[in-house]
Amino acid sequence: MLLFKKREYDPYLQLKLFNLFMFGSWSLLNPFLPIYFQNIGFTNLQIGLLMSMGPMISIVANPFWGYWSDRTQNTRLILLIMLTGNIILSQIYFQLSDFVLILIVMIIFYSFQTALNPLTSSLIFQTIQGTPYSFGTFRLWGSLGFAIIILIASPVIQWLGVENLGYLYGVFVLITLLLGFKLPKKRKQISAKKGIGKDMFSLLTQPVFILFLIFVVLLSIPNAMNSTFIAVFITELGGSEVSIGWSWFIAAIIEIPIFLLLDRYLQTSARIMFGLMVVVGLLYTLRWILMAISTAPIHIMFIQVFHSFTFGITMYTVTQLCNYLVPKHLRTSGQALNGLFMAGISGMVGGLLGGQLFDHFNAPTMYFTGVGLSIVATIGFLGLWIWFTTHRDLDREAE
Repeated sequence: MLLFKKREYDPYLQLKLFNLFMFGSWSLLNPFLPIYFQNIGFTNLQIGLLMSMGPMISIVANPFWGYWSDRTQNTRLILLIMLTGNIILSQIYFQLSDFVLILIVMIIFYSFQTALNPLTSSLIFQTIQGTPYSFGTFRLWGSLGFAIIILIASPVIQWLGVENLGYLYGVFVLITLLLGFKLPKKRKQISAKKGIGKDMFSLLTQPVFILFLIFVVLLSIPNAMNSTFIAVFITELGGSEVSIGWSWFIAAIIEIPIFLLLDRYLQTSARIMFGLMVVVGLLYTLRWILMAISTAPIHIMFIQVFHSFTFGITMYTVTQLCNYLVPKHLRTSGQALNGLFMAGISGMVGGLLGGQLFDHFNAPTMYFTGVGLSIVATIGFLGLWIWFTTHRDLDREAE
């Protein structure tokens, strides 16, 4: 008689851990990098320019890496190449203090960093195809990693000093790289196809897909402004690195039940998903109004609860919609284009616009600008919902 039952091995554990540490490493960049740049003497406009380099470069990098992933049919190899470049270049720019030199190195760094999320999403879809698993089951590990690591790291950063941020970031990227060697290697379901570059370009000629991407950008620009400058805003209101850590922990940890609920209850038809995006747009509008009138760090911590219901649902639903709207053999390229618009164009505009508004006016002006953009995006998603509602014969459940 066995005293202990042997625990069944989870064949997807490596992919879950990869998501945990990859998103965990980003929890050290997005919240604290603006504070690091502020610490070495850069203005908000310079910070906005540096932080917008990633999104700007992603306009080229996301389709580039997406193309080679489709071409080689080996997403794992592409991820390993990007992570290797990521860790090397990050350690270089963290040793610099000249604005121009940092700008140049960060351009190269972001060439290896920005496509990690869309390609990882694509790898998840490839891996779970034909299995009972869903996307949210894996994506929630990213939120868990972000939440846990930022909560642990924020007091460490306060103790060590933000000037040592690069070493801590390098450790987590190295762990992610090592985990990457055990990821699924080759695609099994979808065969390679010639002329993928041409077919990928053809995605940009589909009217519904283009409108979808435009409204995603409008909804994401205020979120990019907030992500870039929320830490600066918290410090202006008297907060510390620990306050920054807690605000992002609250935002990330609640994403986990959100992903579980979406996995369980979301019907992946265009009509349902576009309807959900209308609701998200209204929540974004309320969120930016509350941020604009905040006067203390504790206010921002409570408002960050909205992040899970806005960005969390947006990330999940937009990823599913992208998978829904593009042909099966171009889903990696479609996710790359989605990342280009959602994180690339919106992040570039958000960083530059946010820096201008923050420097020349103030944080409330920046957030009220986000209110206006969110309202326009909400109206756009409402139009797409109405279109699919009146053309139900074109709607279907996503595969």
